[in-house]
Amino acid sequence: MIDISESVMQFLLAFLVVGPLLGAAAALLPAPPGLKGKSPDQAVLRHGVTVTGAVLLAAIALAAGFDHDQPSKMQATTDISWIPALDVRIHLGTDGISLPLLVLTALLTFLSALYSYFKPSAGPSPKAFVALLLVLESGTLATFAVLDLILFFLAFEMVLIPMYFLIARWGGEGRAGAAWKFILYTLLGSVVMLLGLLLLGIEAGTFDMVALATDNGRSLTTSVQVIAVLAIGIGLAVKTPMWPLHSWLPDAHTAAPTVGSVLLAGVLLKMGTYGFVRILLPAAPDGFRTFAPYLAAFAVVGIIYGSLACLALARTGANGDLKRLIAYSSVGHMGFVVLGIATMTPTGVNGALFANIAHGLITGLLFFLVGAIKDRTGSTGLDTLAEQTGALYGRAPRLGGLLAFAAVASLGLPGLAGFWGEMLALFGAFDPAEGLSRPAFLTFMAIGAFGTLLTAAYLLVVVRRVCMGAAPGDTPKLTDVRGYEFAAWTPLVVLTVVAGLWPGALLGLTDPAVQQLLAGGIR
Repeated sequence: MIDISESVMQFLLAFLVVGPLLGAAAALLPAPPGLKGKSPDQAVLRHGVTVTGAVLLAAIALAAGFDHDQPSKMQATTDISWIPALDVRIHLGTDGISLPLLVLTALLTFLSALYSYFKPSAGPSPKAFVALLLVLESGTLATFAVLDLILFFLAFEMVLIPMYFLIARWGGEGRAGAAWKFILYTLLGSVVMLLGLLLLGIEAGTFDMVALATDNGRSLTTSVQVIAVLAIGIGLAVKTPMWPLHSWLPDAHTAAPTVGSVLLAGVLLKMGTYGFVRILLPAAPDGFRTFAPYLAAFAVVGIIYGSLACLALARTGANGDLKRLIAYSSVGHMGFVVLGIATMTPTGVNGALFANIAHGLITGLLFFLVGAIKDRTGSTGLDTLAEQTGALYGRAPRLGGLLAFAAVASLGLPGLAGFWGEMLALFGAFDPAEGLSRPAFLTFMAIGAFGTLLTAAYLLVVVRRVCMGAAPGDTPKLTDVRGYEFAAWTPLVVLTVVAGLWPGALLGLTDPAVQQLLAGGIR
C-alpha cells in the first residue's frame, strides 16, 4: 500500500466516475489545430486513448492507495446529499469487492481505445464512437462505485444507450435487430428492477446500500424481502445473463464490433452478478435464501445449455460462428458465477467474484482474437476458418498460439485464471449455507462439474479445427500479431497467468469483504 491521503483517494474515485463523462463531452468538440495530427479522426481517437489511459492510471493509483489490511472497510468514500426530499445521496466508495471490478473496467476500456486507435479502419464517425465509449466506461465504473440504490439504478441504465449505438452503428450483419433485442430485454428487466429497488428502499427507510447491508434485512419482513429479491433479481439476471433470460446475448455479441464485444463480455455482464452480491445478499438475506435453490438450478441449466450450444456450433457442417460460440460460452461461465452466489457461503461468493474477473480477462482476450481473425480472413464462420483458412499454427503461429492459450484458460486449466473461480463455486455448492438443501446443491455441483467437461470438449474442438486444421497447399501466410495488437493483448495474457498462479492476490481482497457482507454489514 502507498500512503495516499483520504481526500486524494476520494478525488481518484470521483475522477473514475466523472472523468470519462468530461472526456466524452470534449470528444465532441473540434480538435485544436495543433492536436489534429494527420487528421481530425486521428486526433479524436488519440483523445480516447488519453482519457481512458488517465482513468486507468487513476484506478491503479486508487488500488495502490487502498488499505489492503482492511479490505472489508469502505474506502475513498464521498457522501453528499443530492435529492433531500427523497433522501437520495451521492454516495461513493470502494472495498475489496468492487475495487478489482473498477480496475478491470478501466483496463479493458483503455485496451479497447488503444486497439481502435491503431486499427486500420476506425469506422464511421470516430467522434461519436469515442464519446459513446467514454460514456459507457463512466456508467460501468459508476455502477461499481456508487452506494445508493437510486444512483445504482441510474448508472446501471446509463450503459444501455452507448452500447445500443455501438452495436447498431458499428456492428456487423444483423446489427439493427441485435441492438433492439439488447435494449428491449435489458430495459424491460430494468423496469421490474426499479420497482424492487424502490420497495426495498422505502420499506427499509433508506436507499443507502451500506445502511441496508448493516441492517441485514432486520427491518424488512420476509414477504417484502421475497418480493424485492424477485423483482431486483429479474433485472440483474437479464444483465448477467442467466438462463433463460440470455437470448439477447448471442445476437448482440455476433453483431457487435470487436471492442463492443470485449466490453460487453468483459465488464457489462459483471454488473448483474455484482448487484446480487452488493445489494441482495446483505440487504435481503431471507428473501435471497428462498430463491437460492432456484438460482442455482437455473445456473447449472445455463452451464449445460451453453456448453451444448457451443458443441452444436463447433461441429463440422453446422455453419457455426466463432463469435456466437464465445457468446454462448459466456452463458455457461456466468452460470458458475451465479451458482457460487446462490450457495450464500464465503467460499462460493469468493469463487463467483474471482470467476467474474477471470471471465473478463479471458473472454475479453478471446473477442480481441476473433476480431483479429475476422480482419485477416473476412469471416468468423467455423467451417470457413477450418476448411478454407485453417491451420493458424502454420499461417500465423503467434495468433494461433494466443487463441489456443485463451481457449485452455477459458476451459479452466489449472494454473490459469479460469480454474479458481469455477472450482471455488463448486466447493461452495458442496457445503451450502445453513437453511439450504445440501442434497440439492450436491446435485447442482455434480451437474456443474459435468459442465466443465463439456466446456473442455467444445473449446478443444475449436482449437483443433481453427489452429490445427489442414489448410489448402497454396494458402498464403496471414499477417501475424501486429505491434498494437501485442500491446493491447499482453496485459490480459499476463494477468490471466498471474491470477492463475497467485490467486491469493485477488482472494485476499475479496474474502474479508465477503465475510463481513455475509455476517451482516459493511464497516
